[in-house]
Amino acid sequence: QVQLVQSGGGLVQPGGSLRLSCTASGSTLESYTIGWFRQAPGKEREGISITSCSDGSTYHTDSVKGRFTISRNIAENTVYLQMNSLKPEDTAVYYCAAGPCLGVVVSTDPSEYDYWGQGTPVAVSS
Repeated sequence: QVQLVQSGGGLVQPGGSLRLSCTASGSTLESYTIGWFRQAPGKEREGISITSCSDGSTYHTDSVKGRFTISRNIAENTVYLQMNSLKPEDTAVYYCAAGPCLGVVVSTDPSEYDYWGQGTPVAVSS
Protein backbone atom coordinates (compact mmCIF):
# COMPACT_ATOMS: atom_id res chain seq x y z
CA GLN A 1 0.00 0.00 0.00
CA VAL A 2 1.25 3.48 -0.82
CA GLN A 3 0.48 6.78 0.87
CA LEU A 4 0.62 9.99 -1.15
CA VAL A 5 1.21 13.45 0.32
CA GLN A 6 0.85 16.51 -1.87
CA SER A 7 2.36 19.96 -1.57
CA GLY A 8 2.32 23.12 -3.64
CA GLY A 9 -0.61 24.91 -5.16
CA GLY A 10 -2.19 28.21 -4.20
CA LEU A 11 -3.24 31.40 -5.92
CA VAL A 12 -1.48 32.61 -9.06
CA GLN A 13 -2.18 35.21 -11.72
CA PRO A 14 -2.97 34.18 -15.30
CA GLY A 15 0.22 33.36 -17.16
CA GLY A 16 1.99 32.37 -13.97
CA SER A 17 3.51 29.07 -12.90
CA LEU A 18 3.16 26.61 -10.05
CA ARG A 19 4.71 23.28 -9.20
CA LEU A 20 2.85 20.53 -7.40
CA SER A 21 4.61 17.69 -5.60
CA CYS A 22 3.38 14.23 -4.70
CA THR A 23 5.61 12.23 -2.38
CA ALA A 24 5.01 8.56 -1.77
CA SER A 25 5.68 6.45 1.28
CA GLY A 26 5.13 2.77 1.95
CA SER A 27 6.14 1.76 -1.54
CA THR A 28 8.20 2.91 -4.48
CA LEU A 29 6.57 4.98 -7.20
CA GLU A 30 8.12 2.76 -9.83
CA SER A 31 5.56 0.12 -8.89
CA TYR A 32 2.65 2.30 -9.93
CA THR A 33 1.19 4.31 -12.74
CA ILE A 34 1.01 7.84 -11.35
CA GLY A 35 -1.42 10.46 -12.49
CA TRP A 36 -2.41 14.01 -11.80
CA PHE A 37 -6.12 14.72 -11.82
CA ARG A 38 -8.16 17.82 -11.23
CA GLN A 39 -11.72 18.60 -10.31
CA ALA A 40 -13.27 21.99 -10.89
CA PRO A 41 -16.46 23.04 -9.08
CA GLY A 42 -19.46 21.30 -10.57
CA LYS A 43 -17.36 19.15 -12.88
CA GLU A 44 -16.16 15.58 -12.90
CA ARG A 45 -12.63 14.67 -11.92
CA GLU A 46 -10.43 14.46 -15.01
CA GLY A 47 -7.03 12.94 -15.60
CA ILE A 48 -4.63 15.47 -17.09
CA SER A 49 -1.09 14.14 -16.81
CA ILE A 50 0.04 10.55 -16.38
CA THR A 51 3.44 8.87 -16.11
CA SER A 52 3.90 5.18 -16.75
CA CYS A 53 5.54 2.82 -14.29
CA SER A 54 7.75 1.09 -16.83
CA ASP A 55 9.83 3.81 -18.41
CA GLY A 56 8.41 7.03 -17.05
CA SER A 57 6.85 7.92 -20.38
CA THR A 58 4.22 10.60 -20.08
CA TYR A 59 0.80 11.57 -21.37
CA HIS A 60 -0.85 14.98 -21.18
CA THR A 61 -4.41 15.71 -22.12
CA ASP A 62 -4.92 18.26 -24.88
CA SER A 63 -6.09 20.98 -22.50
CA VAL A 64 -2.70 21.08 -20.73
CA LYS A 65 -0.33 19.81 -23.42
CA GLY A 66 2.59 22.17 -23.93
CA ARG A 67 1.90 23.95 -20.62
CA PHE A 68 2.06 21.21 -17.97
CA THR A 69 4.83 18.68 -17.45
CA ILE A 70 4.70 15.60 -15.27
CA SER A 71 8.00 14.19 -14.06
CA ARG A 72 9.22 11.79 -11.44
CA ASN A 73 12.27 11.70 -9.21
CA ILE A 74 12.87 8.09 -8.29
CA ALA A 75 15.46 8.90 -5.62
CA GLU A 76 13.00 11.23 -3.87
CA ASN A 77 10.02 8.94 -4.56
CA THR A 78 8.22 12.05 -5.75
CA VAL A 79 6.21 13.00 -8.81
CA TYR A 80 5.94 16.62 -9.87
CA LEU A 81 3.51 18.59 -11.99
CA GLN A 82 5.04 21.74 -13.39
CA MET A 83 2.28 24.07 -14.54
CA ASN A 84 3.17 27.01 -16.76
CA SER A 85 1.09 29.60 -18.61
CA LEU A 86 -1.76 29.01 -16.21
CA LYS A 87 -5.25 30.07 -17.24
CA PRO A 88 -8.36 30.80 -15.16
CA GLU A 89 -9.89 27.57 -16.49
CA ASP A 90 -7.10 25.65 -14.76
CA THR A 91 -8.66 26.56 -11.42
CA ALA A 92 -9.50 23.32 -9.61
CA VAL A 93 -8.51 21.01 -6.81
CA TYR A 94 -5.59 18.91 -8.00
CA TYR A 95 -4.98 15.34 -6.91
CA CYS A 96 -2.19 12.86 -7.48
CA ALA A 97 -3.08 9.20 -7.62
CA ALA A 98 -1.39 5.82 -7.92
CA GLY A 99 -2.79 2.96 -9.92
CA PRO A 100 -1.66 -0.49 -10.99
CA CYS A 101 1.41 -0.78 -13.13
CA LEU A 102 0.26 -1.32 -16.73
CA GLY A 103 3.65 -1.17 -18.39
CA VAL A 104 3.70 1.60 -20.95
CA VAL A 105 -0.08 1.88 -20.93
CA VAL A 106 -1.56 4.83 -19.06
CA SER A 107 -5.14 5.58 -18.12
CA THR A 108 -6.91 8.86 -17.38
CA ASP A 109 -9.90 7.11 -15.81
CA PRO A 110 -10.01 8.01 -12.08
CA SER A 111 -11.79 4.75 -11.27
CA GLU A 112 -8.65 2.81 -12.19
CA TYR A 113 -6.56 4.47 -9.49
CA ASP A 114 -6.50 3.05 -6.00
CA TYR A 115 -4.54 5.54 -3.89
CA TRP A 116 -5.06 9.28 -3.74
CA GLY A 117 -3.33 12.30 -2.32
CA GLN A 118 -5.23 14.74 -0.13
CA GLY A 119 -5.82 17.25 -2.90
CA THR A 120 -4.51 20.78 -3.20
CA PRO A 121 -6.41 23.81 -4.52
CA VAL A 122 -5.08 25.85 -7.42
CA ALA A 123 -6.72 29.18 -8.19
CA VAL A 124 -5.79 31.21 -11.27
CA SER A 125 -7.13 34.73 -11.02
CA SER A 126 -6.07 38.31 -11.40
